[in-house]
Amino acid sequence: MQTVGIIGGSGFIGSYITKIFLEENFKVKVSSTDINNKSKYEHLLTLTNSENLQILPLDVRDKEALEKFVKGCDILIHGGTPFQLDVKDPQTELLDPTVTGTRNFLEVISKSKGLEKVVFIASVGAWNTSFPLNPATYPSNHIFSEKDTPYMSDLDHPYAQAKFFADREVRKFIDENPNISFEITSVSPTMVIGNSLSNRADSTSVGMQYLIKNKIAPNPFVEMLFATDTMFSMVDVRDVAEAVFQAATTKGLHGKNYLIANESYKISDISLMLNNQPPLNEAAIVYDSSLAKKDLGIAFIVAKDTLNHCV
Repeated sequence: MQTVGIIGGSGFIGSYITKIFLEENFKVKVSSTDINNKSKYEHLLTLTNSENLQILPLDVRDKEALEKFVKGCDILIHGGTPFQLDVKDPQTELLDPTVTGTRNFLEVISKSKGLEKVVFIASVGAWNTSFPLNPATYPSNHIFSEKDTPYMSDLDHPYAQAKFFADREVRKFIDENPNISFEITSVSPTMVIGNSLSNRADSTSVGMQYLIKNKIAPNPFVEMLFATDTMFSMVDVRDVAEAVFQAATTKGLHGKNYLIANESYKISDISLMLNNQPPLNEAAIVYDSSLAKKDLGIAFIVAKDTLNHCV
C-alpha cells in the first residue's frame, strides 16, 4: 500500500482528492493548519477507508514540520495555498504563504528519499493572471493552451500573481535539478465549481457560487465580473480531483503543467444556471484542455450539469 501526502487535503478541492486516494486503497496523510479545529477535517473521517487516513499539523512555512510530513510518502500533492479575494495585505496573506511555502516545499522534497511523484495544484493564474479576462494585448477570441507563454501583470489580483510566482519557483526548480529521482507535474484549473464535501462555510469557491447565483458583489473583483458580464471558464471539482489523481499515478509527465478547464459562459448565464434556468447564450471555449484529455484521460463533466446541481 503506497502513501500519499496531501497538503490542503481537507479543503474544497483537497477533500475530493483525499476521497479518491482513499477509495483507491492508498494510505493518506492530510495536513491541517489547526489540528485542534476538528471542524476543518472531521468530514474526512466519514469517507470510505478512512481507517487509512492520518491528519497531521503543518504550516508550509515551517521546514521542520514539512520534513516530518513528507517522510515516508511515495506521492505528494501540494494544494495547501490560500485562495481569497478580499485581501488587506497581499504580501502576508497570499504571497508569503504561497510563494515562500512553495520554495520551502521544493527545498524539502529535494532531499526526500523514496519519493516517486509530486503534483502541484497550481491555477489558471500560472498561465494568465488577468483571468477571467484576456490580457489587454490579446485578441478577444484568443484561446489559451499550454503552447502560450504565461502572462503576468502586477496590476492583476494578488491571488493570481501569487500562483504565477509559485509556479515560476516550480519551473526554476525543474530546470536547475535535471537529475531528480521523482517526477513533478502541475495542474492549473480555472474556476472550480461543485458541492462541498464538508459543512464548512469558509470556502472561497463555494462562496463565489453563492455570490454569482444571488448577484451579490461584495468586492471589486466580483463587481467587475457583473459589470463586464465576462466569459468565465469553469471546471467541476470532481474533474480537478481526477486530474490530480491521474497526474500523480501516471508516469512520463515530468515538467508538464496542464490547463484543467471546461466551457466558458457569461456571468449572467452562470447565474441563471445556478438558479436552474437555461442560459441565454452558447458556451465558448476560452481555455483548451485537449492536452489534459489526451494525457490524463479526463472526460469533463458538462458545466451546465454541474451548475444545475450546485447547492
